[in-house]
Amino acid sequence: MLCNKLLPVAMLLGASVAQNATLRYMPFGDSITEIICWRAKLWEKLKPTEWGSVDWVGSGRGENNCGDSNYDRDNEGHSGFLAIDIANRQQLVGWLQKNPADVITMHLGTNDIVQQNKPTNDIIAAFTTLVGVMRDSNPNMKIVVAQIIPMGFGNYNTQIQNLNKAIIPWAQGLNKTESPIWVVDQYTGFSGTADLRDGVHPNASGDDKMVNVWYPALVNAFQVAQAEKQAAAAKQVEVPFTA
Repeated sequence: MLCNKLLPVAMLLGASVAQNATLRYMPFGDSITEIICWRAKLWEKLKPTEWGSVDWVGSGRGENNCGDSNYDRDNEGHSGFLAIDIANRQQLVGWLQKNPADVITMHLGTNDIVQQNKPTNDIIAAFTTLVGVMRDSNPNMKIVVAQIIPMGFGNYNTQIQNLNKAIIPWAQGLNKTESPIWVVDQYTGFSGTADLRDGVHPNASGDDKMVNVWYPALVNAFQVAQAEKQAAAAKQVEVPFTA
């Protein structure tokens, strides 16, 4: 009889494990995260996999005429925003309080360079602040940072390449076992002419290229985060047997 009485409790605890283990993913950045279609295409690529149930989070839900009305549009992309301003104004603090995440991708720095010609060191310092905010929100945050795509006009790509080069040692210096930073290269192989619709934002081919770079890194981050969440949840549901 004792086993019968414990069964409903075990079932409830099992449901709690499943709920607690659900992953939350935040796409974070500027307009190259907000007003594009790589998010829709990435969602479509993930949907038939075990990661199709991941909850995308963020305060933005804009539709970009991507041809898919079903994808999870939640994101934290903010057109025109600078990494330096987001860091100095502590805006990510509130965004993560409202929409906590387990995994975050970041593609930032374009506006810092194009709008205000900010030095690489200042942008990197802002990145450090933002990572600190992410980890304050979730000490186990899994972070994927992009070396950003090129521009199709002006002389900005030298500065973009300088930033991208600086991202590698920066990430290595901040990497933690519990909160790793993985760097993905969105610059190499991306054409500033053929893959942009307006010199700034990816067109269909650019979206595809970004998806192909994000996808393996994001799946890896999901795998690591999910394993940790499931292990932590399982510990909470261990019920000692008493006769």
